[in-house]
Amino acid sequence: MQDTGWVGAPCPYGNILNRQEYGMEKRVEIKERYETIISETTGKVNKVKKQIYNIGSIRLVLFIAGVAGIIYFWSASWLVIAAIICVTFIPFLILIKHHNRLFNKKDYLEKKVEINQQELQSMEGDLSSFEDGKEFMDSEHLYTYDLDIFGDHSLFQCLNRTSTEMGRKQLADWLNHHLRSKQTIEERQKAVSELAPDLKLRQKFRILGLVYKGKKADEKEIKDWAQRPSYYRSKTIMRLLPLLVLLTNITFIVLAMANVISFNVVGGVFFGFVTLSFAFTKTITRIQDMYGKKMQILSIYAQLIQLIEEREMQSNDLKAVKELVGSDKQAASKSIKRLSSLMNALDQRNNLLVALLLNGFMLWELNQMMEIEAWKEESARHLPQWLEAIGLMDAFCSLATFAYNNPDYTFPVIQSQPIQATALGHPLMNRNKCVRNDINMVKRPYFIIITGANMAGKSTYLRTVGVNYLLACIGAPVFAERMEVYPAQLITSLRTTDSLTDNESYFFAELKRLKRIIDLLNNGEELFIILDEILKGTNSVDKQKGSLALIKQFIALQTNGIIATHDLLLGTLADTYPNEIQNFRFEADIKNNELTFSYKLREGIAQNMNASFLMKKMGITLE
Repeated sequence: MQDTGWVGAPCPYGNILNRQEYGMEKRVEIKERYETIISETTGKVNKVKKQIYNIGSIRLVLFIAGVAGIIYFWSASWLVIAAIICVTFIPFLILIKHHNRLFNKKDYLEKKVEINQQELQSMEGDLSSFEDGKEFMDSEHLYTYDLDIFGDHSLFQCLNRTSTEMGRKQLADWLNHHLRSKQTIEERQKAVSELAPDLKLRQKFRILGLVYKGKKADEKEIKDWAQRPSYYRSKTIMRLLPLLVLLTNITFIVLAMANVISFNVVGGVFFGFVTLSFAFTKTITRIQDMYGKKMQILSIYAQLIQLIEEREMQSNDLKAVKELVGSDKQAASKSIKRLSSLMNALDQRNNLLVALLLNGFMLWELNQMMEIEAWKEESARHLPQWLEAIGLMDAFCSLATFAYNNPDYTFPVIQSQPIQATALGHPLMNRNKCVRNDINMVKRPYFIIITGANMAGKSTYLRTVGVNYLLACIGAPVFAERMEVYPAQLITSLRTTDSLTDNESYFFAELKRLKRIIDLLNNGEELFIILDEILKGTNSVDKQKGSLALIKQFIALQTNGIIATHDLLLGTLADTYPNEIQNFRFEADIKNNELTFSYKLREGIAQNMNASFLMKKMGITLE
């Protein structure tokens, strides 16, 4: 899986410069493909709009002609009136259905234009079209808060192409709980690589999910409905009643036709059954209002499931997704389409005339509700796993789109050494401005201590390593020329905050995070630790003593990590632990009375600090 280029194809060039050039060439091709799709689809939208206008005009003409014909020939025979109806109103009704299909097609095509425009914007760094997952932000999480995984201009927003609530939650869960097994990561890499080149499938899946985008509560309410016991079918008399009413009506009609009884009796019986149907109307209306609209989204889910059913899956993870929707071809999608049809048919009760006729003849509303309950008894137990399949596929498509849009990224090799990477860059930074650095950590325990001036690049480097480490551990490609990583549990302390509600100081909050790290290590957890300025909330003497003791404890507990600090004394630990600690620095260079930053990682302890220089430049006198 290593050294992969555009949509999983190996890069034909060996060095980083040529690889970057190769990646840029492929990005140009991808942009051109999106632009072509936009251009071609816009033409189709315009064509469909013309068809909608033309059919609308024809429908208007047919309706007017039909009404005028009936008025004009009102005194003619019923055959003439029937002919006028056949020639005008029947085609009118047929065109209504075709008109609706054209509107659905227009919505689909317009959404296709929109998502391709969004991809072009995202490739220029504009992520505003995608949900940022801010509701998943948690300042107590092991790493997501520190690394800007959720929120505005976050990694989630960069990755997120989900179109369903299940997919959005699944993607967030992958980011919140990264994989720890070499095999599971490699299997997910294979799934992402398999879907990356399938642009047509990924876009169709996204468009269908967005055309009718459900609400966040839909999944829970659908599952709640599926778990509720049947209301009518649990009563034997209710199951028999529609059949008894139908047989009674047929019997009385036959008797009336045989002149045994009057048709007035038939009418009386019929309206008696209409009155009886009102006993069920209130409950059926309540159930329909509660779940009817929620069930409408199932017609979309059926189409998403059908996409899963029809695709031949190669990777084990995608085969597992397909197994969730069943081994019988199109069984799940057909089953959901049947439920959707039953729910849509129930909407016919909104037509008062139709409802009265059908209810009087066979208690149709009651029978329809029991048909829906029968479906639930037979198939509802499968709904949770069908929804899970949709969510998984949605999340896989997001990672695959990320891989497709970034042909210069590479899938990391999962190995037994902590982490090695060449030309590591932050995926949320502009490619043309991003300064890329290496990391080399080949043993355990091992720590990298980074010193340097303010604004020189320490914190950005920590986040760059952390974000790419997380991408590697969720099976996604990373922004690097090459990367090898061991998937230990990632934990960070870069942005500790105080808590007014818990009456908790900044310093105590940081101590809690550090204690959590120590407790995990004492419990045998393998960690990869990233810390920025240990013990920031205390005085310099305590900070220095505490930092030295903490790093020594980390070494004793056989763990790995990176620590950034302004305290140059921490660099002397490499003298005590020459095989376990290595010093690196980000320098601020002063040339011609101007401060410059290379943002390049260098070996050794920082030589230049810039606080005094900047204070003087701002006119603050130093004695």
